[in-house]
Amino acid sequence: IAIRESAKVVDQAQRRVLRGVDDLDFFIGDEAIDKPTYATKWPIRHGIIEDWDLMERFMEQVIFKYLRAEPEDHYFLMTEPPLNTPENREYLAEIMFESFNVPGLYIAVQAVLALAASWTSRQVGERTLTGIVIDSGDGVTHAIPVAEGYVIGSCIKHIPIAGRDITYFIQQLLREREVGIPPEQSLETAKAIKEKYCYICPDIVKEFAKYDVDPRKWVKQYTGTNAISQKKFAIDVGYERFLGPEIFFHPEFANPDFMESISDVVDEVIQSCPIDVRRPLYKNVVLSGGSTMFRDFGRRLQRDLKRVVDARLRLSEELSGGRIKPKPVEVQVITHHMQRYAVWFGGSMLASTVSPFLDC
Repeated sequence: IAIRESAKVVDQAQRRVLRGVDDLDFFIGDEAIDKPTYATKWPIRHGIIEDWDLMERFMEQVIFKYLRAEPEDHYFLMTEPPLNTPENREYLAEIMFESFNVPGLYIAVQAVLALAASWTSRQVGERTLTGIVIDSGDGVTHAIPVAEGYVIGSCIKHIPIAGRDITYFIQQLLREREVGIPPEQSLETAKAIKEKYCYICPDIVKEFAKYDVDPRKWVKQYTGTNAISQKKFAIDVGYERFLGPEIFFHPEFANPDFMESISDVVDEVIQSCPIDVRRPLYKNVVLSGGSTMFRDFGRRLQRDLKRVVDARLRLSEELSGGRIKPKPVEVQVITHHMQRYAVWFGGSMLASTVSPFLDC
């Protein structure tokens, strides 16, 4: 959200008038990024709402400007992150009922909705609400195990790597190369490069060699416009294409305090779950959120997770002296065309039925 911050000193009467104007003078989403004279703020950090006043203004514009709806005439289904506190749920309900006067509100868990959305994938044979959801957006990534539609809360793990971290990492790589990006546009440029050119590579060492042997084939060129001078600028995008999203699998590149790859975290989460649901969880690893949309993300995660599982089975067999032959574990990562908006799509499937609102 982008809001105007006025430093001009005025009397109390003018301040009251300006306060009413400022309440309407703000932008959200992509429009907020394009307003250099406004202060950009994030009401949500790492998946948790931190500024409820800003969040209320955000929802006000979503409902009235974009949905063009009268909230008094509609039931609302909203989502919450895993391990959301009761206080946050209470604040959300208070805003929706007291500020927007909605007739009914249903708060759903994001992971369950993402599982329902995965039913659109060709990889899914039997529709089930048992699986592990890798939900990665702009601010936070979670590995959330779900059994028969119920989240196993004690086994959820938080991964401090998400889309914004990848953007910052690419921005840092570009700064180190001194490629001549206008300073005020470096973050926006890094985000555009991330969304347009980045992908997951199978082997980082081989990928470096590939770029060194034939840079013309792999190096892309990004063209932008200076927001102040309106002059064009161009930069070559090379190693950044695969190094950015690689921090999911080598987080130490960007965060020295966190060393576990996403495949290791997923394996730990499943191993901490009750033994009778582990195989169904390995078989139904569902991706959700914009930061899982990198090309070959699902393939790399499935390969690395399969290696971890197979290594454990081989170790068990060796420790038993060959007397025990563990049954192979099927590992499958589900990708689908609604993956980016999986939570929203699952919510739309649920909201289209009457059942969630019967008790409202």
